[in-house]
Amino acid sequence: MGLRKNAENLTPAEVVDLREAFQAFYEIDDDRGFGFFAGIHGLPLPVYCEHGTALFLPWHRAYLYHVERALTAALRRARGDETVEVALPWWDWSSAVSHDRGLPTAFSSSTDGPTNPLSAGPVVLGPDDLELVRENLPGAISEGPDPITLRDPEEPDELPRDPTVQRALRATTFTDFSRILESIHNGVHGWVGGAMSAAPTAAFDPVFWAHHSMIDRLWYLWQLSPRNGDPPARLLDRALPPFPTTVRETLDISSLGYEYAAQVIG
Repeated sequence: MGLRKNAENLTPAEVVDLREAFQAFYEIDDDRGFGFFAGIHGLPLPVYCEHGTALFLPWHRAYLYHVERALTAALRRARGDETVEVALPWWDWSSAVSHDRGLPTAFSSSTDGPTNPLSAGPVVLGPDDLELVRENLPGAISEGPDPITLRDPEEPDELPRDPTVQRALRATTFTDFSRILESIHNGVHGWVGGAMSAAPTAAFDPVFWAHHSMIDRLWYLWQLSPRNGDPPARLLDRALPPFPTTVRETLDISSLGYEYAAQVIG
């Protein structure tokens, strides 16, 4: 099983694997590559992502699952090694470390400068979409013919705190839990700023995946609690396009082949 870990607890070798996997992912220009998967969330049209509905958590769990598989496949092809595995780490933005440093160290441009593939992602869009982004989302992407994502983070201490997370985990119905957690999720997107602040470009920033891994992990923790409840029954067999996955198939992460490293949220 793939083990998703706290981004701050990755070993040096795991950081190298993750960075090399994303770099290999960036270089694939077909439907196995980063541009294709990042574009599923926003631009280019159609927009598939679910926000403000009861499908928010199941859709993004399916999204992470398929991206994680594609990321591993990219690294395997790049290295010629069919045994290597890559898991998406989570960014615990409620932790004391995050409230001191902000973005995860492995994803920070200050770590390796502009060569760090986790500090920005290529924005693979056509000329019309690029013009649309630059006109309507100033500061989201860099200038020039091969743009990358930009960030404009706020002060680290403005990130969500543990009591906010605990309030979500105390929700007694799936609908309430999803609604509260999505609101927290929105705030982190806004905190990062730049490309992350808008759905059309958010998934092109590599930190998107660590943020959503944290959201998925919190859903998993809530599922382990006595308050756990499934999404509305009428949605359980709903497909989550463009993925060949239903809501019911997202409910048990062990059936998807991954797990989360145990850690108390602090």
